Amino acid sequence: MRTKWITVILFVMVALVQLYIPASMIWAKNEVLESGTEYRFKTAPVDPEDPFRGKYITLNFDENTFDITDPDNWKIGETVYAFLSLDSLGFAVLDSVSKQVPDPGEDYIKTKIAATLISFDTSAQLRVDYPFNRFYMEESKAPKAEQAYLQAQRDSSQVTYALVSVKNGDAVLKDVVINGVSVREFDKADK
Repeated sequence: MRTKWITVILFVMVALVQLYIPASMIWAKNEVLESGTEYRFKTAPVDPEDPFRGKYITLNFDENTFDITDPDNWKIGETVYAFLSLDSLGFAVLDSVSKQVPDPGEDYIKTKIAATLISFDTSAQLRVDYPFNRFYMEESKAPKAEQAYLQAQRDSSQVTYALVSVKNGDAVLKDVVINGVSVREFDKADK
């Protein structure tokens, strides 16, 4: 009888741990959404479909490179900290990149180096891979959003950007916007 109670108690403890881990991850991302600084990242989209994950829009960003002087000191896949600022139009720009962990309170994103680009004139750039490059959507809404997004890509007069919350190195993609309208609203326009 005693071993039965021990088994029940162990089962309950394991179940609670299994609930705690995903709940804490969700809470951490929600904290970034609620109290993080919002940035608008100009995008250049591509849209695939992943049968294992559902419909999503893959985002490429205009501002993902930074000029460097010593390309040999930066390794592909290395973790770096990308510091952000705003341009004259209010869009996010990559202000600097560091290997050192920043002080809390600064606006930065923990990311990885995607490539080092060296041109013929000996200038070099570092390209970072932002951790928020996929925007998942409900499958019934995705085709209309995809169509609008691809049209916006072809028309340079349209402004497309990703709305991202940033706090202490974490970044959460809130929305994708085309000319001031959320891609979530495109299916409502037809109703």
